[in-house]
Amino acid sequence: MDTLSPPPYRRHSRQGQAPLSGSELPRYTRRNTLVHPVVPPREPTLHVFPLSDGRPRPWLVLTIGSSAKSAKSLPLFYEKENINATLELRADKGDSSIQSVIAMVRGRIITGPRADETVTFLTIIHPIWARSTETPRTPSPSEGVSGTKLFGDCVWNFSIPLPKKVSVGKSNMQYRLPETFSERDLAASVQYDLTIHISRGKLRSDSQIRTPFGYVPSSKPDPPTSVLRQLAYQQNLPIPPPSADPRGWKTLGTCRAKGTILQNRPADVQCTLSLASPLCYTRGSIIPCSFSLSSRDPQALDMIMASDCIEVHLQRKVAYSCAPGLEKRKVAEQESFREFGKAVWWPSPTIQRDPYTRHLDGEIKIPKDLRPTSLIDHFSISYSVILRSFNIPALKSVSSEVLLSEPVEIVTTFARGPRPLVYSPPAYDLTRS
Repeated sequence: MDTLSPPPYRRHSRQGQAPLSGSELPRYTRRNTLVHPVVPPREPTLHVFPLSDGRPRPWLVLTIGSSAKSAKSLPLFYEKENINATLELRADKGDSSIQSVIAMVRGRIITGPRADETVTFLTIIHPIWARSTETPRTPSPSEGVSGTKLFGDCVWNFSIPLPKKVSVGKSNMQYRLPETFSERDLAASVQYDLTIHISRGKLRSDSQIRTPFGYVPSSKPDPPTSVLRQLAYQQNLPIPPPSADPRGWKTLGTCRAKGTILQNRPADVQCTLSLASPLCYTRGSIIPCSFSLSSRDPQALDMIMASDCIEVHLQRKVAYSCAPGLEKRKVAEQESFREFGKAVWWPSPTIQRDPYTRHLDGEIKIPKDLRPTSLIDHFSISYSVILRSFNIPALKSVSSEVLLSEPVEIVTTFARGPRPLVYSPPAYDLTRS
């Protein structure tokens, strides 16, 4: 499925991994990334869904225009886009059995195979034609739709707007429509579909065309809090570290990695992780990070620096309940965790080191197809940046597996202003995860 990709930003790193050391960083340059060419709107991609029912040619054809990149993909709609479609029905000699023609849009959370494990959070009924002239009809240029039965070639063009928010059940709480979500190893999914339903009399079977489609909400970060970082992006300069730009960073609580090195000599390393503020990042871009280590044992610091063992990841949690209705509050929530990105690090060029401290700059690359943070009823997708304990043979850590964890938000579009630059030197591989 096609997903929303943020407009491209210039990346100036090459493939290949270099060992982390205190040697001089390789020289590299960046070009101005602030000028983006104006791209004219792309023509909608047409998706055609015919229904033949054993006839020589299709008697019902649904054509949908969407933002998908290919007609072979599912139809795709972004927030604020309407579902624009054309329905063609051939009733050559007239069809008196048809009672009504409707288009229906549904959005559902599915957590299991039973009917009571599906919650419908979106239902839109769009009337196209009905035998009763008192029932609303979609305007059509075809003459055969004006009476109480359909005759000849009948064509309707219709447009269905999608709401930004919905309420579920009897609750008055408003939820933003979530992005389409489905993964093989998870029981929970978020699905959307469009159905054309042809209703007939009691002695005739109904007909329908149904297609799933993708939906992408529009969410963006809060306004930047750091003027200094914005200037750095504009002027292609290194972003100021937390010590020089405290408003531009959130420094997490200091943690300690305790263990032994060499001949069971005790080692105690203080770790401080900072994340670029605000803690809301656009998928397809990066999460700037800053990391400091301090210890009275320089050898322990050198071992950590040489081993590439600083494990900072972007972790996703999908949480949902399998119980129906109000019963979901009485059962344990299902949780699934997965890591999507690992930070890459290089010695900070803006902070001077001393024998007992090491300062690193880093970035976490956010996949461009990552589903954004969302919450609707009993289904949620959330993210955290976590720091895992060091795992190297020479430093046997006795700390917990996760030393630090900080919730962050992932969104689909960029905030106004300069977009984040990739600062990792060319020899560092940003594709590792």
